[in-house]
Amino acid sequence: MPDEIIPPVLSYEDIRQKADEFLRRYHAECTIPVPIEEIIEFQFGINIIPLPDLHKLFEIDGFTSSDLEDITVDQYVSETRPGRYRFTLAHEIGHVFLHEDIFRKRDFQNVGEWKDFINSIPDDSHRWLEYQAYSFGGLILVPREPLMTFTKETVELIRKERIDLDNNWDFAWQVIAEYLAKRFVVSTEVVEKRLTYDKVPEKFRK
Repeated sequence: MPDEIIPPVLSYEDIRQKADEFLRRYHAECTIPVPIEEIIEFQFGINIIPLPDLHKLFEIDGFTSSDLEDITVDQYVSETRPGRYRFTLAHEIGHVFLHEDIFRKRDFQNVGEWKDFINSIPDDSHRWLEYQAYSFGGLILVPREPLMTFTKETVELIRKERIDLDNNWDFAWQVIAEYLAKRFVVSTEVVEKRLTYDKVPEKFRK
């Protein structure tokens, strides 16, 4: 019988520290957008494998093999949805970076075996694993310092144009998030969560 899967205990700040460590080791230049595909392929030596209809048939965008040698992604997403594709890769490398020991204790190579692995995990443990990988993905694709720098530039531009940010607060931040998402090449949802977790809008209230 397989060993019980016990996720590491990591707060959001713990995950941030792990993400910062990842960026220092694999993308010290911190240019934006973060070249996540190149990091995975050339620095980790992991194969990225497009698979047709992965999402349609299994309702997932990607998964990582237990030997950590392959990340399989939905082909349509990889070819047409750059933000979603990049986040899928960042999420999966989060599992590699945070959960290596858990993955290597199992043996699955294809999506069916991966599904069996996932179904064997208690719901609470699975939620923790996914939360950690999701948070890690957002933190490496939208690092704190570039996020603050780009947000400051955008807010200053808005105020320079005499647009009343403070009396149109929610709408303005929605527009800001959409603009930043294009710079980081991620979805607006990813940027909105990063802005929220780092309490960025509060720093710009007058």
